[in-house]
Amino acid sequence: MTLPIPDRTELELTGSELEQLTAWLDFYRATLLMKCADLSVEELARASVPPSSMTLLGILRHMSVVEQYWFQVVFAGLDVQLFYKSDDRDGDFNNLSDTPLDEVARRYLETCEQSRALIQGHDLNEIAAARRHGRRVDLRWIHLHMLEEYARHCGHADLLRECIDGTTGY
Repeated sequence: MTLPIPDRTELELTGSELEQLTAWLDFYRATLLMKCADLSVEELARASVPPSSMTLLGILRHMSVVEQYWFQVVFAGLDVQLFYKSDDRDGDFNNLSDTPLDEVARRYLETCEQSRALIQGHDLNEIAAARRHGRRVDLRWIHLHMLEEYARHCGHADLLRECIDGTTGY
């Protein structure tokens, strides 16, 4: 199985702050999927930038957990079992053979959809249900943090993908 190339909507240059932040978040979600598209499980699991052990599959798994944590646990206050967590603190990055690719992809796509649904109708100033390290956080901060997280990992994905098959851009 390989991941298909997703549709990535062109960003509007105008709109409310919430519309802009949400559009950029969806843009980065699609970018990560594009970096993973049309590669085999072996290629997705290849640590192609030594000495780093980071892989595209690990990043996809990690971002599923990040989506769960920030939108489901922190913002909505839900009690959910985070994917890929084990005794290994970085199990989402490291234990790549414990979940088939189709399940990893399904979890990622469903979690992103859940994130969209959980924030629907909420204001950026709304305080999250749970605290982060004892501190209050609002939806605006969560959006900005998610953009930073995706931007950083999409940069990693650029390098990993180029080393796997020479593909650049997007």
